[in-house]
Amino acid sequence: MALPLRHLPAPGQGPKPTRSLRVRFLASVLLAGASLAGCTTPRTAVPAANNPPAALQGDSQRPALARWLRTELYLAVGRVDAPGASLNETGWRAFLDREVTPRFPDGFSVVDAYGQWLDRTRPEPGRLLSKVIVILHEDTPARAADIDAIRVAWKRQTGAQSVLRASSPVDVSF
Repeated sequence: MALPLRHLPAPGQGPKPTRSLRVRFLASVLLAGASLAGCTTPRTAVPAANNPPAALQGDSQRPALARWLRTELYLAVGRVDAPGASLNETGWRAFLDREVTPRFPDGFSVVDAYGQWLDRTRPEPGRLLSKVIVILHEDTPARAADIDAIRVAWKRQTGAQSVLRASSPVDVSF
């Protein structure tokens, strides 16, 4: 079914745009062009001395030749359906201060997370509030022992069945 066409004036026969409409149109074109001009400004080259190559670099405390790992520890702090039973912020920070910071004083990151897992004996998944500790560290037996000590301390403190550990090689630059 075809729709009826509206009658349009022939080119040059319709109403002429007013001066203010032409000025507004021209101003909007110029404004759009000016704003896009900033997007296309060519980049100037940075001297090589100020732009080191993307490679593993160290400092006096962390040699460049060391192999580094990114380790994530997933720690459940409570169930979603029982938020009052979750570990409070004071307890969490006390754990970090007592168990994590002394082992990794150069720093780590903590991310709040939500997780699920399915116990095969239950119909509903366990829904957990979690914290993920992210640590960048040298791949040494001493650091591996520190990571395991944190996991054991968390399980002892909370009665958790497990603490998921995920480690992968990473390039680091300081």
